Amino acid sequence: MHQSTDPYVRVRGAREHNLRGVDVDIPRDALTVFTGVSGSGKSSLAFGTLYAEAQRRYFESVAPYARRLIHQIGAPKVDSVTGLPPAVSLEQRRSTPGSRSSVGTVTLLSNSLRMLYSRAGAYPPGAERLDSDAFSPNTAAGACPSCHGIGRIHRTDEQLLVPDPDLSIRQGAIAAWPGAWQGKNLRDILEALGHDVDAPWRELPARDREWILFTEEQPVVTVHPVREAERIQRPYQGTYMSAHRYVMRTFADSKSASLRARAEKFLTDSPCPVCEGRRLRPEALAVTFAGRTIAELAAVPLTELDGVLASAPPGGEAARVLAEDLRARIAPVTELGLGYLSLDRTAPSLSAGELQRLRLATQLKSGLFGVVYVLDEPSAGLHPADTEALLTVLDRLKAAGNTVFVVEHDLDVVRHADWLVDVGPLAGEHGGRVLHSGPPAGLADVAESATARHLFASLESPERPRPVREARGAVRLNGVDRHNLRGVTAEFPLGVFTAVTGVSGSGKSTLVGQALAGEVAGRLAEPGFPVRRLVEVDQKPIGRTPRSNLATYTGLFDVVRRLFTASDEARARGWKAGRFSFNVPGGRCETCQGEGFVSVELLFLPSTYAPCPQCGGARYNAETLQVRYEGLTIAEVLSLTVEAAAVFFAQVPAAARSLRALEDIGLGYLRLGQPATELSGGEAQRIKLATELQRLRRDHTLYLLDEPTTGLHPADVRVLLRQLHGLVEAGHSVVVVEHDMDVVAGADWVIDLGPGGGAEGGRVVASGTPSEVARTPGSRTAGYLARALGV
Repeated sequence: MHQSTDPYVRVRGAREHNLRGVDVDIPRDALTVFTGVSGSGKSSLAFGTLYAEAQRRYFESVAPYARRLIHQIGAPKVDSVTGLPPAVSLEQRRSTPGSRSSVGTVTLLSNSLRMLYSRAGAYPPGAERLDSDAFSPNTAAGACPSCHGIGRIHRTDEQLLVPDPDLSIRQGAIAAWPGAWQGKNLRDILEALGHDVDAPWRELPARDREWILFTEEQPVVTVHPVREAERIQRPYQGTYMSAHRYVMRTFADSKSASLRARAEKFLTDSPCPVCEGRRLRPEALAVTFAGRTIAELAAVPLTELDGVLASAPPGGEAARVLAEDLRARIAPVTELGLGYLSLDRTAPSLSAGELQRLRLATQLKSGLFGVVYVLDEPSAGLHPADTEALLTVLDRLKAAGNTVFVVEHDLDVVRHADWLVDVGPLAGEHGGRVLHSGPPAGLADVAESATARHLFASLESPERPRPVREARGAVRLNGVDRHNLRGVTAEFPLGVFTAVTGVSGSGKSTLVGQALAGEVAGRLAEPGFPVRRLVEVDQKPIGRTPRSNLATYTGLFDVVRRLFTASDEARARGWKAGRFSFNVPGGRCETCQGEGFVSVELLFLPSTYAPCPQCGGARYNAETLQVRYEGLTIAEVLSLTVEAAAVFFAQVPAAARSLRALEDIGLGYLRLGQPATELSGGEAQRIKLATELQRLRRDHTLYLLDEPTTGLHPADVRVLLRQLHGLVEAGHSVVVVEHDMDVVAGADWVIDLGPGGGAEGGRVVASGTPSEVARTPGSRTAGYLARALGV
């Protein structure tokens, strides 16, 4: 058949990642869903093969000079792909958005609003017309010089830095100072400068207290340390740094999250007195549109902004065109149920579901047709009620003449598909095959498909409901005021499994991740408080470079290196554990600096990565690879899967426990040396949980998890739930923010927020056992929970 009339995208010999020479035909102008357990190869097919090939073909049509300026991905490992239109990718961004990122920057609406003020704003008499950059707090031209466009400033005071003035400096009165040697060093410097470090703080002269805490001076003095038994301590030159300077420098510059968090405790956060929190220079704030400044319009909900633009008096052709463009961009955002958001709402304060839908709304506005949209779990973080709106949007993209490819686990989205590509049967080397490609109904006949067992409930024997556990105490939150939570009171029972539900933007993550976590963290040291440890398990990456991997994060690599160091050959050569690290000189291959690959620059073609010509990808030099443990080199050990390593290290308790925890949570397919950058958010979260599970803590621990089933196939969800319920059985407490109604139905207690999102949410609509919440009128969750409970 002639290619131009062939209605299918035809893939032949796809070998990306774990795909095993896959051949598959997928119809164009349809909604196709790619399914399979985590790690089965579905993303490798949809993104690694189809999208990568579409992007590669597009870039080949771009002028060579322009191609050098674009970050390009390499050609996928595939024999041929025919019938493939241009593609647009909407991947889940795993990275955390920065504090300067907002609803306006994510949707690009801020650009349009700034242009409106620049070209059609009302300027004061005699004022020069400003470029659009002057209306952005993220540029030097627009940012308030006092707060650098943040809108808030951090300050500290004596009460924060010295919480107990009855203590002397030697006793630790200056709580903001660092601990260990550095704090002792600063104390010794003060003593050398002639200050009394043994008098109670409150008895020191006010002038001395002010200098000690706030001076910008950094005098250098000779310090004579007090002699300690069996230790020779010589005089040294010490540089003084005030408590205020130390706190501000740590908060601004430290790469350590824990050090920054500690410094933040000694700071107050208040609106900038110069711009009053509006983030811009005075000349930009002097320009108005419809009688309002750009800061005022950026602060109103999008539905209200749309109304202002619609009713604004005509102000010339430029104002009309720009206002209409803004309204056209706002429409898809409100259609996806996000009209309650304002443009200045910071991206880190948004839920995962809100962020995902904002990005999808931006794609809707493009009005493209005849292209392939490749979406990565668009239902991630969505309440079932929000998923219905998502399906409408996907149907609109298809109706506009586009092909929609969706990698998805949500069974409602899977059932809605025109075509289903199921990859598996299992993960890693046990997957990589297409089990079914056709209408969803045809999957029922594929016995080895894990998706089929969950999609067609009749194949699954219903599980008997577990009796609801009795709580052993509770943590009560009173009058929580944060984001859209207004005076919320909620009680979290202990010793049970609690699910917090509600539509996207109803306040779940704020209540659990901020209010509950903060309350518990502040009371851990309180005598009689039932919770002794707090563990927050999020989906942030476990490392930002390929040098961080599964083995290094879990501590397994330390065990492995000790085993190699203890071998006869390593001891004979006098090698220490550092010899077996690929991160430091010595044992690593210096040609690739322990990366295992080298980047080959091809000018206007995409840079390609080739195995290191010296070590062949092993990461170590030839001499290091001469040492073996049980017949394997350290490079060969790192290439083992968790499953294979569990057998290999069965007689090493320290390694076996860690590997068993990873296997139990469904990660047996990952390689020990798999770079952190290749892991999904769901995999990163499960690695963190497995790392916790291997620690065998007996103290009552409260585990907080934000949407732990995101990115998980229903089969993987069962494995995860077995572990979480196991923690409760062991005497701990688990609180999850969750949209998966099967998970919620199996909880002991449910707290439902809502009824809507944003200003329409932020209230506790219902709390009780799952069956009680399922009967609550006015709850958006109740109907979906009742269906999951079968009532």
